[in-house]
Amino acid sequence: MGIPKPLVQANQAFIVSTVLLSLIFSIWILFLPFINGMVSLITNSNPVIRLGRNFLKKKPSQYVLEDPEQQRFNQWISTVCLGLSLLFYFLGFPAISIAFSVMVLLAAGIALTGYCIGCTIRYRYMMWKYKRQQT
Repeated sequence: MGIPKPLVQANQAFIVSTVLLSLIFSIWILFLPFINGMVSLITNSNPVIRLGRNFLKKKPSQYVLEDPEQQRFNQWISTVCLGLSLLFYFLGFPAISIAFSVMVLLAAGIALTGYCIGCTIRYRYMMWKYKRQQT
């Protein structure tokens, strides 16, 4: 079964808001989406999405459903970039840290408008893999 789109959007909004707050106030706030991402990848269950299920007004199957594998792929990209942002910050490279944070902020923000950069990356990767198998 897929993930209801409002829950995916809630996760994206959580990422956008926490990354934005971390850029304005404190790098420590960046640990919130990073830990959420790590928990999601390790347990295959996103805490923000689990919490959001309590607020759905209809049955999950009555919403437009998103592909769980695609969401997992997107979570990998986001979590790796957030981890690199934290790493570079603590290594003393704040400009690189900000660059990784802004990439995540932009990707999640653009996804909220309807265009999924992670989906494009995964699609191109899958096409490359398919073409490679054919030769």
